[in-house]
Amino acid sequence: MTAVQAAAGTSVLPVPRRPGDDGRPGSRRVPPDPGSAAGAAQRVVHQVLRRELHLLAELVSWAPPAEAARTRALTGHADLVGRLLLAHHRLERDVLWPALLGAVPDGGQAPLRTAVADWTVRAGRIDAAVRDLGTAARQWAVAGTPAARDGLALDCRRLADAVADHTAAEEHDLLPLLDAHLGAAQVSAVASAASCRLTGRERRLVLGLALEDSCAGDRARILRGLSPPDRLAWRWLGGRRHRADVVRLRGAPPAR
Repeated sequence: MTAVQAAAGTSVLPVPRRPGDDGRPGSRRVPPDPGSAAGAAQRVVHQVLRRELHLLAELVSWAPPAEAARTRALTGHADLVGRLLLAHHRLERDVLWPALLGAVPDGGQAPLRTAVADWTVRAGRIDAAVRDLGTAARQWAVAGTPAARDGLALDCRRLADAVADHTAAEEHDLLPLLDAHLGAAQVSAVASAASCRLTGRERRLVLGLALEDSCAGDRARILRGLSPPDRLAWRWLGGRRHRADVVRLRGAPPAR
């Protein structure tokens, strides 16, 4: 999938979620298509980013304005989510969309270029908003005032809404083309180009966030994408540590 990788080169989100294979009660089951990994990979990352930004907006809005430990936890998470979002956009802009443009037949080039150009404008605005969010987080950390906290919460809510709209448009206009035109080898090449420098604790947190909304089938695919030592470490210790990290951040355990 479109993996986020740590400095050592190990995958954090190694296996995609496939659309329609969500296992929710009453949902229509769609047999997974082995050739549709690229679009499914994007959906995994989109879901994590949407959820964490909306949660952050709520958590910040209720946080004590001058409690240093709580401020560090929330601004640190805002920094992590922002880095993931910037890395995700960088991979799409520099690797994924060029690969798609090279794979689509000539007859579909013009509308695709229009869609990518529209995506580029929207993504550029979001990247600027991510950097503004970082500035607001630093201001809160220094000032410790209700006004600074509320400014960060507002920026986070605006970014969450913008990301929700942006990813919905991308999933409607571009992801079906990925599923139709990119094969396994191209998807693997895109994934190998993904990078975002993360600490070991950040890698564990991001992996857990990806697993949180996954059905049983998604979880099995994600865990199969880990190296055997990483998979064993997650099962024996990583899951418990992730739960503790989430409780400290949200005040509640992960959804599951």
